[in-house]
Amino acid sequence: MTHSDPAPVTGTHLHRTIWRWHFYAGLFVIPFILILSVTGAAYLFKPELDRWQERDWRGLSVERSVDADTQVAAALAAFPGAHFHHYRLPEAAGDAAVVHLGLAEGRARDVAISPQGRVIGSADPEARLSAWLARIHGSLLIGRTGSILVELAASWAIVMILSGLYLWWPRGRGLAGVIWPRLSRGPRTALRDLHAVTGFWVSGLALVLLLTALPWTDVWAGGFRALRAEMGWVSGMQDWKGGGADPHSAHGDHTMTRPSPPPVAVGPRVALDRIVLRARQEALPPPVIIQPPGAPNMFGPPNGNIWTVTTQTQNRPQVRKISYDPVTGIEVSRSGFADKHVIDRIVGVGIAWHEGQLFGRANQLIGVATALALITLGISGFLMWRRRKPDDVLGAPPLPRELARQKGAAAIVLVLAAFLPLLAVSLILLWIVDRLLWPHIPAAARWLGVVSAGR
Repeated sequence: MTHSDPAPVTGTHLHRTIWRWHFYAGLFVIPFILILSVTGAAYLFKPELDRWQERDWRGLSVERSVDADTQVAAALAAFPGAHFHHYRLPEAAGDAAVVHLGLAEGRARDVAISPQGRVIGSADPEARLSAWLARIHGSLLIGRTGSILVELAASWAIVMILSGLYLWWPRGRGLAGVIWPRLSRGPRTALRDLHAVTGFWVSGLALVLLLTALPWTDVWAGGFRALRAEMGWVSGMQDWKGGGADPHSAHGDHTMTRPSPPPVAVGPRVALDRIVLRARQEALPPPVIIQPPGAPNMFGPPNGNIWTVTTQTQNRPQVRKISYDPVTGIEVSRSGFADKHVIDRIVGVGIAWHEGQLFGRANQLIGVATALALITLGISGFLMWRRRKPDDVLGAPPLPRELARQKGAAAIVLVLAAFLPLLAVSLILLWIVDRLLWPHIPAAARWLGVVSAGR
């Protein structure tokens, strides 16, 4: 969070300016970094968490099994007035099928049906542990206000990382304290080195995490959606939740379920069990769902008068979608990751990386290591600040004597602000506060370090 070594003789004013940016950015960002790192690390294991919560729905007897249509009928009988939204294929023999129902008042329910067609359990999709983690991670459990705060913190975290890399830059020093920490030089130096070296090693991964999170945000993603449409970077429907694509989603995970309206009424249709047989032949990665004709769609208008088979795997490059005629069951269309616009493919790969599902367990472990490093940065930065903080002020790095020398740092921040709209808005607000508020409360301004003691 802070850099406790004195500024070098060369570039003193620029160094002090960037140090101050790093300090204030860290002061705001650290609480968010800790929350998002813990929840994000846990969310990397969403498939494992979901399987653990459904452990009682697995390993069942397969004797006297019934067809999928009978299973759906059992689910609907257990919840009178509910609507059939989709059927999730069992991953293995002996696993329950999961029938997703739309209930009254926009609520939803996942109903587990045994191979024999008995209801053995049900769950509110929004009450799952993974869904709870996603809501904390994306909105701090306070809705759109929380999602905007998270986006603002992510914007300032980028400033913190880039300014930290500038402060880390060796400037002629050896590798000790730059590539590895000097743990034998006393607690002050060891803590400073632990912070700087950890920041260096994790900076690239942290920037990737922050940038791949932007399509899920509110303000940035809203602008991105508009730009996609204006530039014609659209091929099919956006299949990630961000920029107002889904107000019910916190984290934006495309596997989460949101409340939705009843399905649109359609004519006669082929039996679900026949579509299940077709779906099994596709060998799609789980979880695989089958949507009936007219079923609500997670990302847009209701499913048309077709059966749709798709996978909800978080490894988006593996996503495929196949549609079948509602009466004959003949395939009418299919699409996959390669059919999307290149921009959507880049976003999809980034999201799969962010969620730890792009290349299996290794991706998850890299994500956990990144989260632990960020937690280390947050704690070490806080301890560095507490060690050097005077009793009567916040302890911000001193103002540069020549404010004109700050133009270089200001230019860098303005470039970032052009890319990050909430950063730009916060900078404008800070400028207004600096000009209109602090002159009237000089004691608070001096405590925060936004003016010099003699001003």
